[in-house]
Amino acid sequence: MMELIYPYDIAPVVPAPSAGALPVNAAGEWFPVVLPSGLVVGRAGREYCHGGAKPLHPVVHLHIIDRFSRIYLQKRSMSKDIQPGKWDTAVGGHVSYGENILEAVYREASEELRFTDFNPFYLESYEFESETERELVSIFAAVGNYELHPDHDEVDDGKWWELEEIDSCIGKGLLTPNFESEFTMIRTSLLALL
Repeated sequence: MMELIYPYDIAPVVPAPSAGALPVNAAGEWFPVVLPSGLVVGRAGREYCHGGAKPLHPVVHLHIIDRFSRIYLQKRSMSKDIQPGKWDTAVGGHVSYGENILEAVYREASEELRFTDFNPFYLESYEFESETERELVSIFAAVGNYELHPDHDEVDDGKWWELEEIDSCIGKGLLTPNFESEFTMIRTSLLALL
């Protein structure tokens, strides 16, 4: 599993503020800026990470599959700045500065689905790049018949999908492009967990 390696002291702000200026970070969230190896080389605010500069920053995805081979997907909130209203991975989110990967998986699952009692299986990590950002994605899966409770401040909806239903929606604009490519990449690994 990919681990983040933090410096002994707090990492520098990216981009470096000009002399005498405070770093701009209106949301107050700090994300680690990393090398592909997981070495943390800086910290940056959400606005900078999503603003087109594309510093590599870590995120986690948790796919939830039940014993009937159904996949749970969340419908992204319309208030999201990226891919609002589209169906996506059950749980997904940024790693906060100072957090490790597994801590982020449990925090995001709790925030989005009030889901805390599970054993995540690490599947793989990869780099994802869109028009506005560049992410180092760590993928996990949880297998079981869970009762999930979406937090409607975080997500608009959630439901179990049959594999054929997902297949029929690929390429039609209902699913996030990131989910579509990732699901295609890990489908065999997910089903092997059953």
